[in-house]
Amino acid sequence: MSAFDLTPDTPAAANRRGFLKTAAGAGVAATGITGFPFVHASEKLTLRYLGTAVNQDKKIAEKFEADTGIKIQYIPVTTDDVTKRAVTAPNSFDLIDTEYFSLKKIIPTGNLQGMDVKRIKNADKITSLFTKGEVAGKKVGDQGTAPKKVMYLEKPDSKTFSAQPTQFMTLIPTVYNADTLGIRPDLIKRPISSWAELLNPEFKGKAAILNIPSIGIMDAAMVVEALGKYKYPDKGNMTKKEIDLTIATLIEAKKAGQFRALWKDFNESVNLMASGEVVIQSMWSPAVTAVRTKGLACTFQPLKEGYRAWAAGFGVPKSLKGKQLDAAYEFINWFLDGWAGAYLNRQGYYSAVLDTAKAKMEAYEWAYWMEGKPAAQDIKSPNGDVLAKKGEVRDGGSYEQRMGGIACWNAIMDENAYMVQKWNEFVAA
Repeated sequence: MSAFDLTPDTPAAANRRGFLKTAAGAGVAATGITGFPFVHASEKLTLRYLGTAVNQDKKIAEKFEADTGIKIQYIPVTTDDVTKRAVTAPNSFDLIDTEYFSLKKIIPTGNLQGMDVKRIKNADKITSLFTKGEVAGKKVGDQGTAPKKVMYLEKPDSKTFSAQPTQFMTLIPTVYNADTLGIRPDLIKRPISSWAELLNPEFKGKAAILNIPSIGIMDAAMVVEALGKYKYPDKGNMTKKEIDLTIATLIEAKKAGQFRALWKDFNESVNLMASGEVVIQSMWSPAVTAVRTKGLACTFQPLKEGYRAWAAGFGVPKSLKGKQLDAAYEFINWFLDGWAGAYLNRQGYYSAVLDTAKAKMEAYEWAYWMEGKPAAQDIKSPNGDVLAKKGEVRDGGSYEQRMGGIACWNAIMDENAYMVQKWNEFVAA
């Protein structure tokens, strides 16, 4: 462990935060804190942050540097490459931002160290969705890789998960959401309430599905169940026969001309919807928001069968030590302290610690985003774009309704190699 191995609430830990901020900043002696040596500006700390571009926000890095003096260097790669780097090049980053479903590939390598909850100031306030798999005291669907299944390690250097909560977390959760279909209600002109509608011939040539195999197949499985074709014991871990059935359903629809596109990129999904070429598709909440900022009607549609959820978190490589490890904990503690949470909530995501984010949001914003109440005034994005007019209600309602309606979680199946092979057959069909 580092020299600053302190619980977050001790006076010395508070001093550490002040020290890192001052010492990493202008290079002057740590004002008001005695006993620390003079630190030169050349020692300014930089954290190499590995993750996907969608989570690497310039404003978060700028705000963190302004608050602490520590610089964030983003390393943007694809979701698959985040996992590959964690497995093959764990010394190439100081902080990893990855999805929980990737942990089944990463943890067995021993390349990540358990995050010590005693060093996380708001650890006890992390949402029960992660720690217990509950929202407002009620269990939610846990098919696939529900975070609670991969949340804890027995020891900091464990290569297997602990079924019970421990002092060591695999990742400290950062951002999560529950995904569903996006629709253009102005072009569809009737209510949509089921995943089955994605394959409704009424939308032939105007439907689209996500072309990331491990996620796209979950959306397809939601459709298969909604059509009454089959009920999966676990949509997140299918047998070869179940994969065959799911892919056959997609190929049949594709050959009939159902899909206008199979999209891989966030912007692609936005453009398909904004142009009106597609009226119903797999979609992410911020993409729906992006269509709306163009002044177009677009709904992130709640469906009776529930949502497919995903979650990401921060981890550190086992090789990280000393000042760099302290700086990584500093960033994570800062991230959970409210400013970043409020910033993410205003984009339609959810933050891991709700209390601190609430404290940094206006009461009318919190009421709209988290309580499902009509907007008391126009709702704006962090960039100032109007996302909802006064009187409008958030799609999916409150946090409890949305996150309480999870049916399954993003996952990597035991039969992943076979599934990807079959998915490629669908793409080529």
